[in-house]
Amino acid sequence: MTNQIAFTLDGKPVTAGEGETIWEVARREGTKIPHLCHVDMPGYRPDGNCRACMVDIEGERVLAASCIRKPTAGMVVKTDTERAQKSRAMVFELLASNMRPANDGPDNQSAFWQWASSMGISGGRYESKFASEDLRPEFDISNPAIAVNLDACIACGACVRACREVQVNDVIGMADRGNHSVPVFDMHDPMGLSTCVTCGECVQACPTGALYEKSLMDKAGKTRVVQEFDKVVDTLCPFCGVGCQTSVAVKDNRIVQVDGRNGYANENRLCVKGRFGFDYAMSKERLTKPLIRRDDAPKTGDLDLRGVDPLTVFREATWEEAMERAAVGLKKILDTRGGQALSGFGSAKGSNEEAYLFQKLVRLGFETNNVDHCTRLCHASSVAALMEGVGSGAVSAPFTDALKAECIIVIGARPTTNHPVAATYFKQAAKRGAKLIIMDPRGQDMMRHATHSLRFKAGSDVAMLNALLHVIIEDKLYDEQYIQANVSGFEALKAKVKDFSPEAMADVCGIEASVLRQVARTYATSERSIIFWGMGISQHTHGTDNARCLIALALITGQIGRPGTGLHPLRGQNNVQGASDAGLIPMYFPDYKSVENIDIRNAYENFWGQTLDPKRGLTVVEIIDAIHDGEIKGMYVMGENPAMSDPDQTHAREALAMLDHLVVQDIFLTETAWYADVVLPASAHAEKTGTYTNTNRQVQIGRPAIDMPGEARQDWELIVDLANRLGLGWNYGHVSDVYTEMASVMPSLKHISWDRIEREGSVIYPADGPDTPGNEIVFSSGFPTSDGRGRIVPADLLPPDEVPDAEYPLVLTTGRLLEHWHTGAMTRRAGVLDAIEPRGIAAMNPREIARRGLHQGDMVEVETRRGTVEAILRADREVADGMVFMPFCFNESPANKLTNPMLDPYGKIPEFKYCAARIAPMAKQEAAE
Repeated sequence: MTNQIAFTLDGKPVTAGEGETIWEVARREGTKIPHLCHVDMPGYRPDGNCRACMVDIEGERVLAASCIRKPTAGMVVKTDTERAQKSRAMVFELLASNMRPANDGPDNQSAFWQWASSMGISGGRYESKFASEDLRPEFDISNPAIAVNLDACIACGACVRACREVQVNDVIGMADRGNHSVPVFDMHDPMGLSTCVTCGECVQACPTGALYEKSLMDKAGKTRVVQEFDKVVDTLCPFCGVGCQTSVAVKDNRIVQVDGRNGYANENRLCVKGRFGFDYAMSKERLTKPLIRRDDAPKTGDLDLRGVDPLTVFREATWEEAMERAAVGLKKILDTRGGQALSGFGSAKGSNEEAYLFQKLVRLGFETNNVDHCTRLCHASSVAALMEGVGSGAVSAPFTDALKAECIIVIGARPTTNHPVAATYFKQAAKRGAKLIIMDPRGQDMMRHATHSLRFKAGSDVAMLNALLHVIIEDKLYDEQYIQANVSGFEALKAKVKDFSPEAMADVCGIEASVLRQVARTYATSERSIIFWGMGISQHTHGTDNARCLIALALITGQIGRPGTGLHPLRGQNNVQGASDAGLIPMYFPDYKSVENIDIRNAYENFWGQTLDPKRGLTVVEIIDAIHDGEIKGMYVMGENPAMSDPDQTHAREALAMLDHLVVQDIFLTETAWYADVVLPASAHAEKTGTYTNTNRQVQIGRPAIDMPGEARQDWELIVDLANRLGLGWNYGHVSDVYTEMASVMPSLKHISWDRIEREGSVIYPADGPDTPGNEIVFSSGFPTSDGRGRIVPADLLPPDEVPDAEYPLVLTTGRLLEHWHTGAMTRRAGVLDAIEPRGIAAMNPREIARRGLHQGDMVEVETRRGTVEAILRADREVADGMVFMPFCFNESPANKLTNPMLDPYGKIPEFKYCAARIAPMAKQEAAE
C-alpha cells in the first residue's frame, strides 16, 4: 500500500495510513487509550484539549496527545508506561474532584465514569463550579428532551463541534473563562429558549453526562432511573427517507434511549424525531385488540372524533371473528361486483416484505390492480418523469455525494425540516466551498449557507427552469459529446426554450435575469453538479413538467452518472422507495414492470399461478372518486391514513363512509380507522423484522426492540392470514421467505440476499456480485431505457389549476414541520415532539399579517373553495407575501380539508402546494393554549 508509515506501538511493528493519528492506529490494533474530548464518530476533528489520551514517544521530553499526534516513520510509541498511565489517571482524578461522585451523578454510564472506574477513581472532593447563587442553576431542563447538567461539564468542546461542525446548526458556543468555562446556547439562553433544533448530537458526543436525555431522569430531574439497559438493538429510524441506522436501548420492554449508529446515510447522526420520537410505540393509545363496528354505529362523512369513546363505535372481538369478518366482507364484494369494486392502500411506513405481500394480495386475492400508497401523494410525478427520461424511478446518486459536488441545487425541498440528517451533508459541503443554490418560494434556514437563494413566485417552476435551460443552450454550455452519445430530444428542447429567455421570464418567476444567468452558468460549468428536489416540485398539476426540466438540466450538461453529479428526489417516508420498488403502485409490478405489458404479465401469471388483471389500476385519488361514483365498494388499508392525507379531505372522508366494507390494519385508531368495519391491531416499526430501502437505494434491515402490546400481531402475518381466508393458500415460514421470493422477481435486488443484509446491515442496489459493494452511482454507461439513451421531454408553461382572485386572494401551500411527520399518527403521540409543536398553525409573513389587521396568536379561519379550517396564526418571515402555509399533521386543523384534488395528468398527484385561499379572524377568539 502507498503512503504507509511504519512505526512501533507498544513494541509491535504497525503502519499508519495517510492522515491517521496514533490514537486511530491504536484503536485499529485493539489498544485502548482513554479519550474524552476526542469523539470517536465520523465528522469530528480531534481537538487534543482534555489530555486524557497521553502517550510516551521515545526521545521526546513531554507526553503527546495521541488523538492529534500523527506518527512518523520509525517512531516508537508506548501507551503503557508508568508516566503515561499516571498522567492520564491524574487528568481523570482532577476532573472527578469537581463532579458529584459516580453513584450520585446524573450519568454514571457516561464514557468519563467508565474510564474513571477502570482506573479506580470514583470521585473526590466536590465543590460545584456553580456554588455561588449569582451563577446559573446547575440543571437546565427547559428543553423538552435534553437536560443540561453543567456541574459535569469539563469544557472539552465536543458539544460545540457536534453543533457547529457536524450538524452545522451553530447554536452552542463556549463562554466564560477558566473553571467557569461552559457551553452556552445562543446568547446565554436556556437551552429550551434557544434556536436549538433538539437533534441531540451534543448529547451523543458529550463524554461526561453534562448533556443527557431527559427520558433517563427521575421526576426530580436530578438522577438517573436507568442504571443499565436490558438490551441494545441495532435497527433503523422509522421516520423519513434518510434511513438512519440506530441503536435502541430497552429497559423493561420500553425504549429509553436512541443513539445514532455509524450507518452509510447518517454516520451516527440523528434528528429530533429519530432520537426523541420513539415513545409513540409505547403509547397508551396503541390498538391491542381487534375491533368490529357496532351495528348501531353508522358512518358519517363529517365524523368529529374529539372526545368520542371508541367503544361507542366499535366492540372488541376475537382474532378469529375479526379476520373472518374482514375476509367475508371483501369476498362478498368480489363475488357480486368483481375485483374492480375492491381496492387497497398499502404503506410506505411498512417493510419491503409487507409492501410486496400487500400488492400481491390485491392483485391475486382482489383480482385488481387498484393498489397504491403514499408515493401517489409525494413523488409520483417525479417517478413518472424519471421513468420516462432515464428509465428508472430511483436516485442516480446518494445524498452524501453532495460532499463531492462543486455545485448543489436544492429546489422544492426543505431538508433541514424534512431530511435533517441529509441537510448536514449539504451544509458541510457549503462550508467546504461548494456552491449551494436554494430555490424555494418560501425562505428557509438553508439559505444562510447558500451562495444563491432564489425565492421564486409559487407555481412558476417551469418558467424559471426553462430560463436556465435557455441560458445553457444560448451560451453553448451544454456537453455536445455527451448529448450525441447518450441523449435524445435535444433539438426539441432547444426549440421549446428559445422563447424562455431570463429577461422574458424574470417577471413571471420573480427572479432577476442576471441571477438566472449566473445560476445557469454556475451549474453548467462546475465540474460536478447535483440536483436535489422534494415535494415542492412534485405536488403540482405540472409536477411532472417540473421534474422533466430538472432531468433536462442534467442530461444536456452531462451532470449525471459521475460521483458528485446526478438527480436525487428526496423521499419523504422511511420506505417509500422500497414500497414503490416492491410494486405497491397500480400501473407496475415489482421493479416498475408494466402491468399492461403482456409478456411481463404472463411471466407473473406463471410465477404466481393465477390470471392477472390486464389493466392498470386506479390511484389513491382516483379510488376516492370511484367510491363516490359507486364503482368501488370495498377497501383494505394497511398503515395509511387517507382521511388525513388525501386532498379535499371532506370529499375523501365522505367516500370512506360510503364503502360497504372497510378493513383497516394499523397501530392506532387513526382518522381513517374510525370509518372501518373491522380494525386489526398491528405491529409498530420497533416491533418487527424486515428490510427497508431508503432514498439512497440502500436496502437495510430493521430489527425488533420491544414486544407488541396486548393481542397485536405482525403486519405480514395478518396479510398472509387474510390472503389464505380468500383462498390463496400462502405458506411463508418467516419474513425472510417473503424477501427471497420478492428478490427473485426484482433484478434490482440481484446479489443482495437476506443473509447478506443481515450480515452487512445495509447494501445499496444495484450490486454487481454477492460480495461486492453496491453501486452508489448509476447511469455511468447509459440508461436502462429501450435504446439506452436519456430522453428529454420539453415542458410548457402552465399555470396552477386554481389561482388567487378577488374572492380568494391568497395562495395556500402545505407541508411538514421538523417535529411532525406525515399525518401525525405517530409523532403526535410522541411526547417530546408534541410538546414542541402541540397545536395546528397557519403561518404568514408578518407584513401580510399586519396588512390584514390580524395578530400573531389569533385564532383564524383559513378557507378555500373546499372548506374552512381553524388554526392559530403564526408570524413567519420565511412565508412569502400573499401566502399561507399550513402543516397537514394536525387533526384539529386539517390542512388537507382545504387542498385542491386536481391531478397532474402523468403522475396522478394532487396539487397540494398551491390553491386559492382567504383568511379571517374567528368570530369568537379563543385563547391559544
